[in-house]
Amino acid sequence: MSWKRQLKEALPLLGHRNWILVVDKAYPLQSAQGITTIYTNERLLYVLKYLLKRMRREQHVKPIVYNDKELLFMRDDLCEGIDTFKSELTRLLSKSDVQVLPHEQIFSKLEEASAHFNVLVLKSDCLMPYTSVFLELDCGYWAAYKEKTLRERIS
Repeated sequence: MSWKRQLKEALPLLGHRNWILVVDKAYPLQSAQGITTIYTNERLLYVLKYLLKRMRREQHVKPIVYNDKELLFMRDDLCEGIDTFKSELTRLLSKSDVQVLPHEQIFSKLEEASAHFNVLVLKSDCLMPYTSVFLELDCGYWAAYKEKTLRERIS
């Protein structure tokens, strides 16, 4: 089954607190239960663009996007092609609120979440470090300020 079909079937099942990762080729295959890895054999930015397009069709979830802080400091002198990649990534995520955290901090958040919630990993053929994009799913039809108001009413 193609990765696109697997994604199409998985998206309706995923919800608040699940994660979807679009990762470079060196990203490790994790052994934790609840983490599903699909090899796409596609460019990372193509996979991300496709995922974001599919997610816009789903009304029940919206992504909180995380990028590695290390990527901010990467240049072509360290990794050929990274400047172009960063420019394309910025354009692709221009309508998203992107959180930038050190790689290990994102990994810690992911590790904590994966103990209780499923994670879908879409592995690309990208051969550049710190290019993975981490999407924590949030409720698409409920806003944080509404949740805060509700909690204040309850207490």
